[in-house]
Amino acid sequence: MFPRAGRAGSGEHGLSLLELLIAMAILAVLASAVLPLAEVTVRRNKEIELRRALREIRMAIDAYKDDFNRAVEEKKITPSINETGYPEELADLLDGSDWGGLFPYKRRYLRRPVYDPFAPPEAQGSDDWGWRLRSYQDDPDSGVWGGEDIYDVYSQSDGIALDGTPYNTW
Repeated sequence: MFPRAGRAGSGEHGLSLLELLIAMAILAVLASAVLPLAEVTVRRNKEIELRRALREIRMAIDAYKDDFNRAVEEKKITPSINETGYPEELADLLDGSDWGGLFPYKRRYLRRPVYDPFAPPEAQGSDDWGWRLRSYQDDPDSGVWGGEDIYDVYSQSDGIALDGTPYNTW
C-alpha cells in the first residue's frame, strides 16, 4: 500500500505545495539542459542537409560538363566559340539533353530542384533555387555571378557553422 498524503485519517490524497515546487524545479533544470542540445541538433541537421545538397548539385554540374566534353569529343555536337560546356541555368540539369545523339534518351542530371536549406523561403521558388552562382569566368572567391554559365553554387547564408566556417565558403 502507498502511504497517504495529507492529514492523517482525512482520506485526502495528493501532493503538497512544497512537493509540487520541487518537482517543477527539477523539470525546469532538465528542460534548460535539453533545449540547447536540441537547438544544436537542429542546426547540425541543417548543416548535413547543406553538405548533401552541395554535393548533389555539384556532382550534377560536373556530370553535365563531362557529357558535353564527350559529345564534343565524339563529334556529336559542335560547340560555339565561347561555350564552356557548363549549364547556362540550373533548370538545364533538370531538363537534360541527348547531346546530339550521344544518348538514345534525354539524360537528366537531377530529379528535382536542390534547394539551399539556409536560403529564405521566398528564394526557393526562384530560378537559382536559393543558391548564389559562379560562372567559369568568375574568380573563385567572387561574390557576383558573371551570368555566362553555372560553374559552381554556394550558400546565400552569412551564418557561421558549428565548426566555425562561414556557410557561404563551403
